[in-house]
Amino acid sequence: MTTTTDHPITSPNNPGRPVPGWSGATLPDPVPVTGRFCRIDPLRLDHAADLHDAYMADPDGVVWNYLPYGPFDSRDEFEAFLTNGCLGSDPLFYAIVDLASGRAVGMASYLRIDPPNGVIEVGHINYSPALQRTPAATEVMYLMMRQVFDGWGYRRYEWKCNDLNERSKDAARRLGFTFEGVFRQAAVINGRNRDTAWFSILDSEWQDARAAFEAWLDAANFDSGGRQRVSLAALRHRGAS
Repeated sequence: MTTTTDHPITSPNNPGRPVPGWSGATLPDPVPVTGRFCRIDPLRLDHAADLHDAYMADPDGVVWNYLPYGPFDSRDEFEAFLTNGCLGSDPLFYAIVDLASGRAVGMASYLRIDPPNGVIEVGHINYSPALQRTPAATEVMYLMMRQVFDGWGYRRYEWKCNDLNERSKDAARRLGFTFEGVFRQAAVINGRNRDTAWFSILDSEWQDARAAFEAWLDAANFDSGGRQRVSLAALRHRGAS
């Protein structure tokens, strides 16, 4: 016969797996972080001109389809949006600066920041056409993830998106996030229902994910035309096997 002392983790008097030495993560320290292809800068109003120009290169406003705001036709309107919603500490927005051009070409943020439980989310990801499908687009996510786990000591990094957004779900899987399920009727956005797909990556999974990112971003992984030699998914699979 099995007694409760045989399985103390599942005992009603001692539920859950212990987390020895846990004292919480730290609040994000918003400083610029530079990689090979891009830099993430804490968002400032002086990024607005570059960002607005970059987003206007998408005349159909497709980059805004799954966001609860935008598009913004005028720079003044865009600056007002940044001022009123993007310069706080949660969400904590970053401008993504392309090192080759020196221009801001996208945004992303941390949000739902919960240091006591070690949980933080990445969201408000908006890549302009100049950033999409480039090595910098992947490096951004690596730099942000590295800060979360190596810099600030979080246990869980979340990615959430509209369940209709197949590109976002594919991106989450490619980057190493695990699909956890769908929260049905989670929100009403612009008068339309949103079912939210949830993904996460844990601190215990970060070491393998980091190795795959760093192998993918290495100069040796790109040919003379800038094309990848081995995909990030393949590198992750090698590390897991």
